[in-house]
Formats: sequence, C-alpha cells, structure tokens
Amino acid sequence: MITMNEHYLELQASYLFSEVARKVAAFQEQNPDTSIIKLGIGDVTRPLPPSIVERFKEAVGEMGDAATFRGYGPEQGYPFLREAIAKYDFGARNTGISPDEIFISDGTKCDIANFQELFSTDVQVAIGDPVYPVYLDTNVMAGRAGAYRDGRYGKVRYLASTAENNYIPAPPNEPVDLVYLCFPNNPTGATATHEQLRAWVEYARRERALILFDAAYEAFIRDPAIPHSIFEIDGAEEVAVEFRSFSKTAGFTGTRCAYTIVPKAVRVYSRAGEPHELHALWNRRQSTKFNGVAYPIQRAAEARYSEQGRREVEELIAYYLENADIVRSEIDRMGYACTGGDNSPYIWVRTGGSAWEFFDQILTRAGVVVTPGLGFGPSGEGHVRISAFNDREKVIEAMERIRSAL
Repeated sequence: MITMNEHYLELQASYLFSEVARKVAAFQEQNPDTSIIKLGIGDVTRPLPPSIVERFKEAVGEMGDAATFRGYGPEQGYPFLREAIAKYDFGARNTGISPDEIFISDGTKCDIANFQELFSTDVQVAIGDPVYPVYLDTNVMAGRAGAYRDGRYGKVRYLASTAENNYIPAPPNEPVDLVYLCFPNNPTGATATHEQLRAWVEYARRERALILFDAAYEAFIRDPAIPHSIFEIDGAEEVAVEFRSFSKTAGFTGTRCAYTIVPKAVRVYSRAGEPHELHALWNRRQSTKFNGVAYPIQRAAEARYSEQGRREVEELIAYYLENADIVRSEIDRMGYACTGGDNSPYIWVRTGGSAWEFFDQILTRAGVVVTPGLGFGPSGEGHVRISAFNDREKVIEAMERIRSAL
C-alpha cells in the first residue's frame, strides 16, 4: 500500500492566492460585465525591456545553429551570468560575494521552498508574522511545524510584525535555529536598517543559527541608508543565505530566473556538533535534483546588466514605484494608516476590521482585488496588501473605485 506524507494534511485551508483566485472567479461568474482590476497578487504587467528581449532572441537563434547549440548547462548556472551578478549586484556594495557562491534557478519561491530540505526535521523555525506563505507551508510539509491550534503551529516561533514595532521584528529572547527574514518585506512593505539587521546577524552568530534572507524586492529600495543585502552586515557571510529574483525587477515572472547566494563560510552542524559547509550541501542538492535554467533565459537575464539593460530596468522599477506612490497617497487621503509604497511595491493597509470582509467589500463594491492580510498569518488580521504591479491607468481607476466604495 502506498502511503502519503501525512504532514500535508496539517496544512490549513487552501493556499492564500488560490483562495483569492477562487473568490474572484466566483464573483466574475456572477458579474460577467464587471471589469475587475487586480492589485492583489504581485505579478508584473509591463513587458520585458527591449534589450532583454533582443538578447533572448539572439540566444534562441544560437540554439538553432549547430555551431552554437548548447545542451545541458551547469546546474549552478552559466559563469557569464554568475559573474555579472557578482559584479553589479554585490561588487559595488563591497560584500565580497564571489561568482561561485551564486546559484542560478528558476525562481526564488522554488529555492526558498527547497532549501529547507537541507536541515533536520527537528530544528526550531522562526518566521515573521505576517509572512509570505511558502516559508511556513514548506516547513509544515516537512513536519517541523507541530500541531495547529488557534491560528498557529505549536513548534513554530512566530515573530510578530505589527504597527507597534513598525513591522520589524527583533530577535527573540530564546534560541531558534532557522530564521526567515524578508526585506523589503512581503507583505508589509517594511524595510530594515543596518542596525536592525546587525542585531539579527549577531543573534545568529551567537546561537549558531541560520538566516534565510529573502531580498526579492531589494531593487525597489530608494533610500541610500537602507541596506539592499544582508551581506552588507559584517559577519553575515557566516550565518546567512540570500535569495533574489529577476521577476519583479526585470519582468521575469513568466520567464523564470532567480538566484541564491550561499557563502562558503556558512556552516551547519551534524547531531554530533561537527561543522559542514552549507555551500557544498546546496551544490549537491542542485546537482542531484535540478537541471539548470535554459541557456536563452540566462542570456536574457545577463542583458539586464548591460548599460542599456540597467537603464531600462531602472525605468521599469520607477514605473511601479510611481504606481505605489499613487496607491499610498490615496490611502493616506482616505484616512487609513499604511506602510510600504516608498521603498517597496507593496502597501500594507491597516483596515481595523476583518481582512477577508474588507477584501469582499472592495471586490463586490469596487471590482478591485487586494490581498487579505490574514492569509499571511494571524498578525495580518485587520490589514490588506495592495500591490503596485499593474498598468498606470488601472491603478488610478482602481483607487478611484475604492475611494467611491468606501
């Protein structure tokens, strides 16, 4: 008899975005003439920048020529892309990240979900609350979360991110082993200072813990005082792994390319306390389970670092940040407290009431989709997330509809 992984039965309800999609589909079926504007899921709408498209086409052409055709590529990623990332994303910030510490993948979500495979099932996990669902759900699937009761899993350490701490949790007083941090944060849009990240790095070094740092939205940071990478903090290269993506920066949500930085100095430990190089473990995992990202996609991603590509991507990011400013300005005028929208494409709105009821109200009265905060964790109740990822005219119309509905 084939038996299942029963930890899947411990997952609560449906995946957040699947539930949002279900509700939207049901509303659209009942109201076929309503034009729905989606400011919920963070999917980009602008096309790939021209220089990236051109390099993409050239690389596809290479695959059709016997002289330049390529078969299996390196599971870790082609050197040309790893070297460009090391130079432009980290070299300018003096982080000391080398190309061979960078692993190219088909998505940050995939890497974050897969990375927990490297750790024992009894490590103590700490996550922000609210939090991007993949951090929690993959640990539930692995059996680390414990029993679910009153909105929380018993073995998970929840780090409350609320208005009282400006949505930036501090390290806990007790030891944990695996910490998930995300800045600029999804869903709250909050950003952490050097001092706040330094506290986490010092905590991880003291407790021999590991930080999994999701920096998928770092390119939206405009304040020069805010760090873009955890590796800007001294000592982080010994206790942290960082995840980044081309999805929200260069429009790769449908093209799929991301990367993970695993410094060679990071150590994890056997039950006997013997240190092992985490870089080697992740390299083995990728070599065993992953066949790499397609050559044309990696060439397209490389074009993001050309002079023209950098300029085009900056214009793309600026476009979405202008959208975010429009959303935040309207929310302020309506009298709701919010965070994000300045160094982040997300605006976290404090509604004060039920998150799902507010979601339903905005959907049914305005035909606009936002994301209910409760779907990100218990501390997300009383909030909704609004995404700046849409076309300008739709963002303007959506905010006009919301203002009229409220």
